[in-house]
Amino acid sequence: MGTRTTELVAVASGVHAWVQPDGGWCLNNAGLIVDGGAAVLVDTAATERRARALAAAVGELAPSGPDFLVNTHFHGDHTFGNAYFKPRAVIVAHEHCRRDHLAAGHGLRGLWPDVEWGETPIVGADVTYAGESAALYAGGRTITLLHPGTAHTEGDTVVWLPDDGVLFAGDVLWSDTTPFCLMGSVTGSLAVIDRLRALGAETVVPGHGPVGGPELLDRTESYLSWLLELARSGLEAGHDVLEVARRAQLGRFAELIDSERVVGNLHRAYAELSGAEADIAAAFGEMITFHGGLPICTA
Repeated sequence: MGTRTTELVAVASGVHAWVQPDGGWCLNNAGLIVDGGAAVLVDTAATERRARALAAAVGELAPSGPDFLVNTHFHGDHTFGNAYFKPRAVIVAHEHCRRDHLAAGHGLRGLWPDVEWGETPIVGADVTYAGESAALYAGGRTITLLHPGTAHTEGDTVVWLPDDGVLFAGDVLWSDTTPFCLMGSVTGSLAVIDRLRALGAETVVPGHGPVGGPELLDRTESYLSWLLELARSGLEAGHDVLEVARRAQLGRFAELIDSERVVGNLHRAYAELSGAEADIAAAFGEMITFHGGLPICTA
């Protein structure tokens, strides 16, 4: 399937979102901030073809390429294209993102062997930060990097532009797409959403799906709160994850794409509520069983 992308769309002065429809598996969003001749890219793309398309779009606004590249987390759809912005770009991420990125390698590619991944060398962060925050400066603009806790992964970064009211949320927030916390935390995500709400963002660029506003915090929170209660009820009844997922009434969440993620999310919630370890491989396997086959990835 050919690359389907939008152009870099302005969401504020000098701030652009690159949104890949329909936001499903490995169809992530990215962003570009340009100010005073400096440029900062937020995330890349899953395949060589899509990374090159992103690089071409970036080149229209920043001909020399980005000076900095921020990875919001380690998953390959957000990092596999890193190499296409080197050697100019300095890659910045939370220290746990770099750790997990190098450890995971090309593991994501093995889940969808039929995707035309192309050449996607593993290129980790050049600079990492620890703790809750760091800052970048592009021209006259302050760009705040926040690690508000474990949500989608242990190494999440959200990119906050306080002067513009724009939040690049990575996969902490989702739009028209089922959230996914298997490698992070359901309860942690809910706590992080509370912290992000306090920022007062006017424009939110999620990790997947259309750009929105603060309602994306509410929608992601609503799904995860429902999911957590579903897990609590299932544990109390002694039901396993697949049984709970098959009985679940998705209701207003049925319209979200990639609904099979409920299985992975339940595995994470069960682990958190019981104090056990989540088996990531087993959870993916049960997600495939629930879906009736490998979920569709059109990267």
